[in-house]
Amino acid sequence: MEAIIPVKNGQSVKKYSHVLVRFQSLIALFILCVAISLLSDKFLTVTNTWNVMRQISVNICISVGMTLVVLTAGIDLSVGSVLALCGAITAGLLKNGIEIPSNNLFIGFTLLGAIVAGLLIGALLGLFNGWAITRWKVPPFVATLAMLTIARGFTMLWTGGYPISSLGSGFDYIGTGWLLGIPVPVWISGIVVAAAIVLTKKTRLGRYVYAIGGNEQAAKLSGIRINKIKMAVYTTAGALAAIGGIMVTSRLDSAQPNAGITYELDAIAAVVIGGTSLSGGRGSILGTVLGAVIIGVLNNGLVLLNVSPFWQQVVKGGVILLAVIIDKANTKTE
Repeated sequence: MEAIIPVKNGQSVKKYSHVLVRFQSLIALFILCVAISLLSDKFLTVTNTWNVMRQISVNICISVGMTLVVLTAGIDLSVGSVLALCGAITAGLLKNGIEIPSNNLFIGFTLLGAIVAGLLIGALLGLFNGWAITRWKVPPFVATLAMLTIARGFTMLWTGGYPISSLGSGFDYIGTGWLLGIPVPVWISGIVVAAAIVLTKKTRLGRYVYAIGGNEQAAKLSGIRINKIKMAVYTTAGALAAIGGIMVTSRLDSAQPNAGITYELDAIAAVVIGGTSLSGGRGSILGTVLGAVIIGVLNNGLVLLNVSPFWQQVVKGGVILLAVIIDKANTKTE
């Protein structure tokens, strides 16, 4: 009599599905690159590759901050406006300083001083978001939506609705320079990513961020200071948006009043495509970086293929929706 060995097809299918879920972003990036390279001979060139890397460096910085926020089950819709305001403040202080006619006083700013001021403003705006959410229990969506409008209004007031240009070669180097054969923005985003990985994987703060997103009530009962951690996360997101604003302003050699519009959508898309759950508690910085690369490649490919800007918005909106649907489906299967 022959022995019958049962084949665990269900377990095999489940195993392969988990592998597919784990590498779905890499698979999507590979398919996207192959498709664009077949449709455009300009895609796989050294010049275009560095161009894409420069462009995604800004989104990576913003998306890293967004990842920390989303891991706590929050959201930050203000990063695009904060980016614009901080870039404008940095440019304005660097070029014009601060004049106080009543006291016959003029305060000039060095390059470092203007950059520090821009970063400080970004951090303070993020801190205000965190304070409104934790102190007054305003939903993150509402609090950051309000900040989106406030920061955009302050940007218009600061610039008068006009660009601030001709900022000097020293400042331009941040966005257009090269260091050891690699664009400076890529170095900046790489440092941000490395620091974020260390924070999330090797520090107590990182463990607390995951704990809050996984189960806020349990984290509170275990003694974690929820409000303090959330305020730290939103402050970090604001500071990283400021870094993105400085890079954008430097690359353009101009602070544009309308800079950063829809950047929050690209950041959210990168976070979700990278595997971070909108419910919080699950995700990684490296996944977000991969998501930002996918968004950057998609944007670049649509431009190379001369797709209408209006259709580009449709495509990116569809990608965000698809990513959320996949995230929800993966959550149900776990």
